[in-house]
Order: sequence, then C-alpha cells, then structure tokens
Amino acid sequence: MSELLEKILSSDNMNTAYKRVCANKGAGGVDDVTVEELGDYIKEHWNSIREQIRHREYKPQPVRRVEIPKPNGGVRKLGIPTVMDRVIQQGIVQVISPMCEPLFSEWSYGFRPNRSCEMAIRQLLGYLNEGYEWIVDIDLEKFFDSVPQDRLMSLVHDIINDGDTESLIRNYLKAGVMTPQGYEETKLGTPQGGNLSPLLSNIMLNELDKELEARGLRFTRYADDCVIAVRSEASAKRVMRTVTEWIQRKLGLKVNMTKTHITRPMKLKYFGFGFYKDSKAKEWKCRPHQDSIKKLKSRLKELTCRKMPGTVTGKIEKINQVTRGWINYYALGSMKTVMTETDAHLRTRLRVIIWKQWKVPGKRQWGLQKLGIGKDLARQTSYLGNRYYWICTKTCVMRAITKDVLAKAGLISCLDYYNERHALKLR
Repeated sequence: MSELLEKILSSDNMNTAYKRVCANKGAGGVDDVTVEELGDYIKEHWNSIREQIRHREYKPQPVRRVEIPKPNGGVRKLGIPTVMDRVIQQGIVQVISPMCEPLFSEWSYGFRPNRSCEMAIRQLLGYLNEGYEWIVDIDLEKFFDSVPQDRLMSLVHDIINDGDTESLIRNYLKAGVMTPQGYEETKLGTPQGGNLSPLLSNIMLNELDKELEARGLRFTRYADDCVIAVRSEASAKRVMRTVTEWIQRKLGLKVNMTKTHITRPMKLKYFGFGFYKDSKAKEWKCRPHQDSIKKLKSRLKELTCRKMPGTVTGKIEKINQVTRGWINYYALGSMKTVMTETDAHLRTRLRVIIWKQWKVPGKRQWGLQKLGIGKDLARQTSYLGNRYYWICTKTCVMRAITKDVLAKAGLISCLDYYNERHALKLR
C-alpha cells in the first residue's frame, strides 16, 4: 500500500475527518445511516472498510440524488454520499489539499483555506477601479455533472502520482447515483454535494486559471463562476470568443452561451452583489443586488406574518438570525438606506403582531398605559378596532412600542449592526 494512502487512512487523519463531518451535520445517504449513528457504524465497520480500501476492493455506495429549485427556474442536482463515504472523502481532501494549494491560482477563491466570496468581490472592485470596466461573465453549463472524468483523473495523477489513492478517487467518481427511478451510472461529472467535489473542481479549473494568467488577463474565479475584466468592448468580445473556444476544446466542458455574456459593472450580479460608481469618491463600490434585497424582504415578511403562531420574542430570535447572517455576508457593500428601511419595516410589522396578540380593548389599553401612554388616549386607541397597519403607523402605538422597547425584547437594529460590521470590513 502506498505511503499517501496510509496517511489518508491514519487514525489522526480519519478522526479529524469524522469530527468535521459530524460538525457539518447534513442528511444521510442511501443507507439511511445518520450523522448521529455514525460513531457506532464506524466502530462496527471501519476495520473491514479500511482493509477493502487498502486492497482496492472498496466500492463506495451510490450518492442520493436531491434536486434543489433554482431561483430563476430549473433545479440544481446535488448528490448526497453516505456519512461513511463523506468521512473517507474528507480524509482524502485533508491530505491532498495541501499538495494542490501551491499549484492553485492566486485569483481562485472558491473552496480553499482562508479564501471567500468577499475576497473575490474585493479583487473585482480592484480591477474596476484600475479602469477594467468591461466584464466577460462565463457560465459553465452543468459543470459538476459534465466534467470529463478521464481528463480530471489525468490532472489528479499529475499532482499526486499515487495509484492506490487515484483508484479510490476514481471509485467515487464511478459510484453512481440513486434517483427515485433507480440506479444511474455516472460516466461524467463529480457529484455536487460530496466532500471531494470542490477540490476536484478546482483541480480541473486550475487549467483555466493558468491559461488566463498566461494571457495576462485579470479575472476572479469562485468554483465554476468566473468573470474576466478588460478595458474595452472589442477586447471583451475577443476574450469571450477565444476563452470559450479554449474551454470547450481543451477541457471538454460546455459553455452555456445563453448565459455567458459581456456586461458593464452596473448590470453585473456577482455572488448577490451589484456594483455602482460613487460620484463623489469617483470609485467603484459594491452593494447588495436588488434581487438579494427582495429575497431578504420576502424572508422577513414570512417571519413577521401576524397569522403565524409563536411569541414575539421567539419571532425576534428568528428575525435576528436572518438579519445577522445577511448583514455579515453583505457587510462589505453600501446599504445604509436599505438597512434604515428594513428597520422601520420590521418595527411596524412587530407592532402589528403585538397589537393583534393583545386582542381585546382592555388588554390593548393596559399595554399602552404600561408603555407610558395616558389613560384616555390609550382607551380611545384600544377601541379603534383591527385596522392593524393603520393603527400601528398613525396612532400612539408608534410612540408606545418604540425602537428601545423592541430592543429590550431582543430586536437587533439592522442599521446599527451593519454600521459595526461595515466599519470592520473597511479596516
């Protein structure tokens, strides 16, 4: 058995892989073994699995097909390996990734240690502010489902040059997929959803990175999302034509020509961000794209539906989870106006929820008086009925259920939290 495979199967490496898989949780595969049951499964089966791997006899189980609807229509096909196979794949990644990292491009940001979407956005802003304001946005059609496996394994061999490990990786590529209609072979692709797939995609697309670098082009790539920035429309047309031809000829991948296009920064949507030129600072900046803002508003509308059961504090906890996560992701962008509007909208909807939960005039009068409204005005307001939105925006309810009152109930101010996070991003 090879030294590399022995390193993959070592107790320390596999224990680390096991802990990472457990931390990531996730659904079980075709064998229905859950993450919670994984420890017992490993105690019972690991010795025999390890020997099978050593003798090239291990056959990974097919991945379970899951289809996730895309926002713009269609579905994204994910392949969920069994939890045991996720541990083995993670063990492979932990050993091989350090061998690959020195070979990968500086301008590749996806699924790599200490790299993120934010870094890709910052890099693109740098190009725009250097005057590279024509964007070639390349879309690879069904990338994870169409990778030529022989070509991919040839690239893997060039890096690791280890037959035993290559055999195990190829077995995962050939494991197949279990769909509602039954078993399907996988002659192409690397199932999106497995722990190995991100590393294998970077190995494949590193060839594209090297080609773009050799041409002296300015680009950023995150997995199969690649944008190239050039100075003129003529250059953009030439680059789009020659690069798409190269991808199809050299890598055997299909470029989606209906989505691959030339655009200007203000029309670009990249990882949920839009771009604009600050007229005062005379520089390009980013902000959440309008589509991203619509999704946030839609989610908050669901969480603040007055017909949904639950306490106000329980709803506030869920709201805070959503707004914190959204702001953390988009904090690099400019969005004070959006956050101010979101704060006002949330407070109004929470006032409506509280007014509805108080239900009867007596409870409403009591609530308003407790929050500092005089007895006569509180009584008058409490008998205005159930015109929820009007009452909560045009009466003393606004003065009673203030920003401070909602803050004491736990509501985070989107604007305050954004200002704090944005300041950290700009340091």
